[in-house]
Amino acid sequence: MLRGKNIIVGVTGGIAAYKAVDVVSRLKKQNANVEVIMTKHATEFVTPLTFQTLALNPVYVDMFKEPKNYDVEHISLAQKADLFLIAPATANIIGKIANGIADDLLTTTIMATKSRVIFAPAMNTNMYLNPIVQKNLIYLKSLGYEFIDPETGLLACQTYGPGRMAEPIDIVRYIINSFTNKKLQGKKIVVTAGPTIEPIDPVRYITNHSSGKMGYKIAEVAQSWGAEVVLITGPTDLKPPKGIEIIKVNTTMEMFNAVKSQFDSCQVLIKAAAPSDYRPEVFSQEKIKKEEGKRDELNIRFVKNPDIAAHFGKLKKDQIMVGFAAETNNLIQYAESKLKKKNLDFIVANDVSKEGAGFKTDTNIVTIIDKKGKVIEYPILDKSQVAEIILDKVEDLLNTKS
Repeated sequence: MLRGKNIIVGVTGGIAAYKAVDVVSRLKKQNANVEVIMTKHATEFVTPLTFQTLALNPVYVDMFKEPKNYDVEHISLAQKADLFLIAPATANIIGKIANGIADDLLTTTIMATKSRVIFAPAMNTNMYLNPIVQKNLIYLKSLGYEFIDPETGLLACQTYGPGRMAEPIDIVRYIINSFTNKKLQGKKIVVTAGPTIEPIDPVRYITNHSSGKMGYKIAEVAQSWGAEVVLITGPTDLKPPKGIEIIKVNTTMEMFNAVKSQFDSCQVLIKAAAPSDYRPEVFSQEKIKKEEGKRDELNIRFVKNPDIAAHFGKLKKDQIMVGFAAETNNLIQYAESKLKKKNLDFIVANDVSKEGAGFKTDTNIVTIIDKKGKVIEYPILDKSQVAEIILDKVEDLLNTKS
């Protein structure tokens, strides 16, 4: 996603420098060209060799070191940057830039660049909340500098509060979003994801193998394309993307009601969840016990849950609806039947028995069928790529309606 982008990463002297290693690694995996500038204090936490190995580029520390070419390093780095990231950004570096101090290679390069500059602050809670630091943050924001807010949690100094540097995955997602065409700007997209659970008694429930990965990727890409995203999710182990409205549910009825609350105000509903088709007719208020001398079986009567996609397919007006069909045989036949029955605009079908296409994988093998009968089969792809394909089709349909 970042192919051809030159990103300069400035690393300062804070314990969160170890997180910057992961940031550089993730940026490289997105095909960015990454070059690292370290302050001398940063080298006390992580060696330049570590960043050099990951970035596959020289690491710059000393402004007065004899150059290997005739470029003035702080000028050449400043000019080539498409984006400048300072992570971690200590109170010291923020204070220097706010007051126009350029006394080392990193601060000099920041002063010389015309690219966007993004700070990922990391410091002790009391330092972060200090009025001087807050004043510097406000001032730099007024000048157009960007900040990825720190998280609240337990810090290295054993205090609890704001100041912990944002996670590398969130920093890289912010950078990717900043380069992405906002082609879904102004559109509200509701995505359902994950399984639902249906309780049998206070300690048992039935569910399925859905991990939620596909729905979360769709929500993430839709957000990066500028959409207002509401993610309605069953229980998963996934961390929701920042900036997305999250509605957590457990049962299929809860998911049904959550979709109902959002449906009239959305332009797109993408049903990537795998809600349970049935629920126990009776919920036992007490744990069901084994009874000695009884037959070795337990009979539970199940009743049907509402078909969420079919219900809202009948109600839709101008909304675009996308469904999923996870099958183990007769893939196209079952998918085409669901497409018509649920009044979908298109359906994403996959054979979950195939290697690389199951619920818990990071890849998928899908076939997309639209209501005109067009069938397109795709090879094994990362789920983020599948999400882009789905949302490209959504965008085309939105443009057709506008």
